[in-house]
Parts: sequence; C-alpha cells; structure tokens
Amino acid sequence: MENLEGLLKQAPDLLITYGLKILFALIIFFVGKYFAGIAQRLVRKLLNSRKVDPTVVSFVANLTWAIVFVFAVIATLGQIGVQTASLVAVIGAAGLAIGLSLQGSLSNFASGVLMVLFRPCRVGDYIEAAGIAGTVQEITIFSTKLLTPDNKLITAPNSSIMDGTITNYSAMDTRRIDLVIGVSYSADIALTKQIFQNILDNNQYVLKNPAYTIGLSELASSSINFVVRPWVAKADYWTARFQLLEQIKNELDAANIGIPFPQMDIHVKELPLNK
Repeated sequence: MENLEGLLKQAPDLLITYGLKILFALIIFFVGKYFAGIAQRLVRKLLNSRKVDPTVVSFVANLTWAIVFVFAVIATLGQIGVQTASLVAVIGAAGLAIGLSLQGSLSNFASGVLMVLFRPCRVGDYIEAAGIAGTVQEITIFSTKLLTPDNKLITAPNSSIMDGTITNYSAMDTRRIDLVIGVSYSADIALTKQIFQNILDNNQYVLKNPAYTIGLSELASSSINFVVRPWVAKADYWTARFQLLEQIKNELDAANIGIPFPQMDIHVKELPLNK
C-alpha cells in the first residue's frame, strides 16, 4: 500500500520527466526530417548550379536525404534514453542478418552507385534494358524510372538494369536507318538504285556525312533485296524512317517497279466419281 502511495506521489514528476523526453524526441524527429528535406533541396540546387549531370544530382540528393534522416532517427532514440552506442553495436551485430534478408535492396543500391559512376545512361536518354524501352526520368538509390513512348511510367530495380545489356539510343548524336527493300526480279537494278539515291539526296533529314549506303544485298527466293542505310540525327530517326518508306513506295510504284509479296496458288483437280 505504501509503495502504491509512493508511486502515485511520484507520478506527476515521472509524467513530466518522461513526457518532456518524448516531446523533445518527437521535436527532434520532425525537425530532423524537415532538415533532411532542406539538405536534399540544397544539394540539388548546388549541383544544378554547377551544371552537374542530372543523373548524379538525383542520386546524390536522395542519398543526402537518407543520411540526414538516419541521423535524425538516432538522435531521437538517444533523447528517449536508448543508448546509441549500444544501438550501433546492435546494428553492427545484426548487419549480417539484415544484409542477407535485404540482398535485393543492397544489390539495387550498389547497382545505383555503379550507374552513377559509369553512366551507361543518363536522365533524358532513351534506352532499352531489362526488357523495357523508355526515356530515363530518374535514377534513385534503389530504382530507375522509365517513361515509355505510350506514356507509361515504369519503375525498374537498379540491379535488373545493370545485370543485363543496356542499349542506349541517345548516346550518339546520329543514328543509321536500316531498310531492306525487296523488288521483283524483272526490275532494272540500275534504275532501282537511282530511285533510292534520288530519294536520299532530296530528303531533308538524311545527313551528307556520314554518307548513306545503297547496295544489292540478297537474291532471295521471290525478290531482289536492296539495303538502304541513311544516317540521320537521333531526334529525327522515326520521322525520317516513316517518310522514307512512304517515298520509296510511291517512287517505285511510279516507275512500275513491283514489290513482291507472299502469294499462294491453289490448283483444284477434279477427280472422277466412283461409280
């Protein structure tokens, strides 16, 4: 009974003491989280002012936020009485187990670091990786965001991007259009090549340097196949490709040069009726 009365007498003091600790801990947590956001924005602004690559800016800014936030959490735990030195020891002891359980996340983080260091792709590049084709929107510490041509935003783990082949269509200033055009065996080869040359010489998107290539590549089973390979600026690739295909079809039709297509002849043979 006396112990209960003693606890009741100490209750206000305990409530004030621990209530203040919890209050200060919450203040430290939210202030730390707020400053993590400020640090992230400052780093982003500083790197942008120095014209650092957007890929590096995004990655470093996100990493800065994570580091400041972790310090805020540790300071919060210290305020409510948790021994941070012991906490660090516990974290170190549990590191192996956590690492094993978070292999995928650690792999994604390591892959993100490699992507920033070696830069196989940057923000704004159109790439094909992990079975996905799209424009890189952002590279975070764990994932990469790609915007597809049909306006779908896909988030892919960094490890899946780095573990496979990355095809970067934006890395070079120019791209080559590879067209294979088949014409009939009755077509005049010299005339056909001249038509292709006239089209490429007069197309606004085809570059003079590097020079285009036109050649007879194959005597196929039902057609003579030409390769037509002009160079264009990377931004004009699809526009030029669509335009060239349309022009080639119209010019070949105008010259009465046929473009073979698969056909099937069916012969019906009448059998005598059994009497």
